[in-house]
Amino acid sequence: MVDWAEHFRREAERYRDGESRLPSVEDPDTRQRQLTRMGNAAAGAGLSLVMQGHTDAAREWFDLACARYRESWADAPLGSWGRPIAILKARVLAGDWPGAELDARWTLEQDADDAPTPIGRYAAALAHAVLGEWDQARRYAEALRSGESFPGEVAAALAALASADSQAYAGAVASVLESFETREAYLEDLPAADTVLVLQALAARRGVEPAQLESALLP
Repeated sequence: MVDWAEHFRREAERYRDGESRLPSVEDPDTRQRQLTRMGNAAAGAGLSLVMQGHTDAAREWFDLACARYRESWADAPLGSWGRPIAILKARVLAGDWPGAELDARWTLEQDADDAPTPIGRYAAALAHAVLGEWDQARRYAEALRSGESFPGEVAAALAALASADSQAYAGAVASVLESFETREAYLEDLPAADTVLVLQALAARRGVEPAQLESALLP
């Protein structure tokens, strides 16, 4: 059994430790990297609470994660689309749809639609999905499916959601879960299928019946 309470304590401590050692604005590169680590820790704390069924309590930590990721963005290297993606996932995991929509618009304002990389196109796809702009989301998801440097099962799940194809979605999201179950490492060492949780929340919002899934990597 995973001790999620212990995971939460560890992530919360990582965040507070990072906060106590945050470099000044006079060292922007070191500062943005530390802010990102703090965002990861806060998101990890939130996810640990979600895995315990405490979504309401998790929102405070997801809010902190989003704030730190946004704060780091200005000085981040070009193409650091993992940060907007992490923000959108945090908002969805928290059930904060108004916040998710605001951050989806912000993501698109950063020119995600014109991003040349798969991770940038994923950011665009997620942003459009959150906003219910399913034609645009499908276009980016289909582009991701045709590439070799992005998880095809995630792209397939997004494309199925965009098309409101419940059967295709169920098969694709099950494959996403399997990819988590067979991996050896997890972000922040947290054995949770967070992408599956995000996809399931988007499915419910789309009106597609969420897949019936059971796993130790889900709440």
